[in-house]
Formats: sequence, structure tokens, C-alpha cells
Amino acid sequence: MTLAAITAAASQLDGAGPAGVEITSSSDAAEYITDGCLVDGPVQSVGLEIEAHCYDPADPQRRPSWDEITDVLGWLRPLPGGSVVSVEPGGAVELSGPPSDGIASAIEAMARDQAVLRAAFSGAGLGLVFLGADPLRPAKRVNPGARYRAMEQFFAASQSGVAGAAMMTSTASIQVNVDAGPQAGWAARVRLAHALGPTMIAIAANSPLLGGEFSGWVSTRQRVWGQMDSARCGPILGASGDDPRTDWARYALKAPVMLVHSPDAMAVTHYVPFAHWADGRVLLGGRRPTVADLDYHLTTLFPPVRPRQWLEIRYLDTLPDEVWPAVLFTLVTLLDDPVAADLAAEAVEPVTTAWDTAARIGLRDRQLYLAANRCLSVAAERAPAELTAAMERLMHDVDRGRCAADDFSDRVIEHGIAPTVSRLAQGGL
Repeated sequence: MTLAAITAAASQLDGAGPAGVEITSSSDAAEYITDGCLVDGPVQSVGLEIEAHCYDPADPQRRPSWDEITDVLGWLRPLPGGSVVSVEPGGAVELSGPPSDGIASAIEAMARDQAVLRAAFSGAGLGLVFLGADPLRPAKRVNPGARYRAMEQFFAASQSGVAGAAMMTSTASIQVNVDAGPQAGWAARVRLAHALGPTMIAIAANSPLLGGEFSGWVSTRQRVWGQMDSARCGPILGASGDDPRTDWARYALKAPVMLVHSPDAMAVTHYVPFAHWADGRVLLGGRRPTVADLDYHLTTLFPPVRPRQWLEIRYLDTLPDEVWPAVLFTLVTLLDDPVAADLAAEAVEPVTTAWDTAARIGLRDRQLYLAANRCLSVAAERAPAELTAAMERLMHDVDRGRCAADDFSDRVIEHGIAPTVSRLAQGGL
């Protein structure tokens, strides 16, 4: 009996479910992944997740403690747009919005929730700073959760401890969730989501500093992710990109297991691809994996585009209020509007693999500059009236070859890092 049949049978039993079903082969694991990673349906819903670094404006060198941050959240009422608030390992605060009917309504709901959250932290003497990388403080974990403690141990054992610590505690992003769409178009849609990556990174770059120093990259956040293990953080596309479900299954099974619950999260400090665990070549925690273990393993993989029944797009730096609505409208429009998608695919074709170039020099690369301006022109023609001003500002900046990282760099050069961060945390500049 296949794993799909086993899990279906288990779910029919009174009080039972598939989570505890044992996986006995990598082929069964692959079948489970391919069966559930994308959902056939119309393109309609959009969900947004936005992270921000938490600072003490009076002492921007200090990282607010777990208790300080969670005390603010403890007094927070349900947000008007329905977002859920969580805290990242280094104390960054994330707003995760519910699915909305299209990008315009998702933007409007997220903007309202951001305003409430910012006011709550301001009332506690703290501030939120929207930069892709922490420009000032050294990496430090404040979230005491077992998952993050184990992740820290895993990265240290895998010789990516420095990059892993920076990724966990010093980076912040915007994630965009869009429907997978009709099954017949999955391959083209996933290819386009990847192909847009370098151009959108160049447009949205907002992390020129890390740990008190200029890095020489406009998106240091992307540079940090590029230093991670490509088996866990690289793109999922196979050679042809014609079957994203199979590509994702292969990727997931080759990726090393990070954590095992026994029952708490325990780091796996030696290299064990999930396929080896599923095939019984290695037993972790003295046992084979279950469906719950596989589901959890998938949450520890961080490709730039991740299938989660929908598509989770993870390659954007977090951005200030003046920029992010226009950037997100552009990305979603180029994916969801069929005519815009065809035009975008043509525009970005010369730079589909220029990930490092986009993160390092951004719009100073001539081909990325041309692709970015063409993509923005396509999106602007479709922008609603309420986003006209934001789109015009973004187009003006990109036409001059500038991104948010350039604005932040100019302020740091003029005022210094700490004063600039302090003013941003107070809502200034």
C-alpha cells in the first residue's frame, strides 16, 4: 500500500490521522510531497508577511529582550486586517496577513495592521525598523523556542554558523503568497516566479549594511542567504522546470534533516538527507520518520520560491512604507495578470539567473536596470488609483537607478548608523 493510501486510510479511523503514519521509503515520501505541494484552482488570493527589526530608539545598539517584545504583544488586541503577529529568532516582529481577494485589498489590510503594531511598540518606548538586514547590532538570538535553539546548533555543526546566525537573527524580508493557479500552468508560473527574482531583488534591495559595516552589496540579506547551503536555500527548479512538484520532492528528499522531535526539537548535527532517513539507511531518534516529521522537514527548507499548496515568494528585502505597496503590487501583477506575465517573462529573460549580481550591484547592472523599468511600466498601467502615487515614486527611483538601499546609505553617511537607525525607529527620516 502506498503512503497516500496509508494516510487516506488512517484519516478514516476514529480519532486517528496521517501525522503519525510511518514512512517506509523515499519513494513514498516523494509521492506524499508531489500529491500535496500545489493545489489546482483559480488565481485569486494573496497573502502578505512583513518583518521588521525591533529597536530601542534611546539605545539602538541594544537588542530588546524577549520579555520586552512579548510584553507589548501581550497587550495587543486583534488587528483590524486580521494579521497574526510572531517573533523571529533575533527579535524581529512579523505580521502575517490572512488571504485577501487580490493584491490591492491585501496591501490595504497590511497597512492598517502595520500602523496599529507600530503604535503599540512606540507606546512601549520601542520602534520597528524596516531594513533587509540589521545594520548595527551583532547577531544574537533572543527567542528561546526549542526550534530556534536547535537551528542554531544545526548551523554551527554544518560549518555555516556565521551565515546561519545572521540569517536567523539579522535579516528581515517580505514574503508574498499567491495561489498556485490552474494545474496546466504550474510549470510556467513557478518558472516565472523564479525568473522575476533577480529583477525584483534589484528593485527592492534595502540592506547595504550588516553588523555595523557596509557590506558592498545593496541586498546583504540576499548575500547572507546565498552563503547558506544551496541544498536548503537554493532555487528548487530542475533542469527543465517542467514539473515543479517533482522538482520540489527531489529537493526536499536531498536536503539534510535539520531537527528531530524526541519530543523536543533536537538538532541533527551530522549530514543526513531526508531520503536516507526515509529508506532506513539512518535512524534518527532511534526510529524511521513519520508524516509529521516530513511535514516539519518541509518547514525547514528555505528556497526563494517555496511550494506550500500555494507559492511562497521569499526573496524580497523588507521595505519602508513609501516603497513596499508599489513593489508588492508590481510582483503580484506580473505573476497574476496573464498579459503582464507574458510581457514580464520577456523583459526578464536576459537576467533570470543574475541572483548575485542583483544582490551585489542591483540596478547599476544595465540589463537589470532595463528589465526593472520594463516590468514597472507594465505594472503601472494596471495600478489602481490608490496606488498611483506610490507607483510613480517607485518608477522615478528605478528610472534613476536607485533603490531603498541607496537612500538608507545616504542617510548613514550623513548622520551615522546609530542616529539614523534611532530616527527610523521613531518613525523619522
